[in-house]
Amino acid sequence: MKNSEHGVKSIHPKDAWQLLQDNPKAVLIDIRSTMEYLFIGHPKGSVHIPWINEPEWKINPHFAAEVRKVLLGGVIEDFDDEATSLEGAPILLICRSGRRSLEAGKLLVKEGLKHVHNIIEGFEGDLDSDHHRSMLGGWRFHNLPWEQC
Repeated sequence: MKNSEHGVKSIHPKDAWQLLQDNPKAVLIDIRSTMEYLFIGHPKGSVHIPWINEPEWKINPHFAAEVRKVLLGGVIEDFDDEATSLEGAPILLICRSGRRSLEAGKLLVKEGLKHVHNIIEGFEGDLDSDHHRSMLGGWRFHNLPWEQC
């Protein structure tokens, strides 16, 4: 896991999966569009909060508030402990390749959330030389649990 100058930690998909297994307070948020989430698939157990969504394709102005609602909706039980407080719960963000989730993570850090992780490689990873995804990296490439609607 790498820290960066903007406060968002970079995490490999396998390390993200391990963090989710080790910390029941951690939450995985898939920020891709509804079409991507439903038709391409998504990590099992992820919560869907689009960063940019159809049909407008504009940044969700309520993104940070929706993330806080997820945290308050059952993840957080003890506000006295920094490790389990709203600001302390690990938030793992995933998109297609790790670019949009980094931008979303920067916003969450700016909004005061402290343990924000961007899953590098994303769900599908970068394009290979034949313009295919999920061949070079990503959640699916590493055979981590996922599902499709």
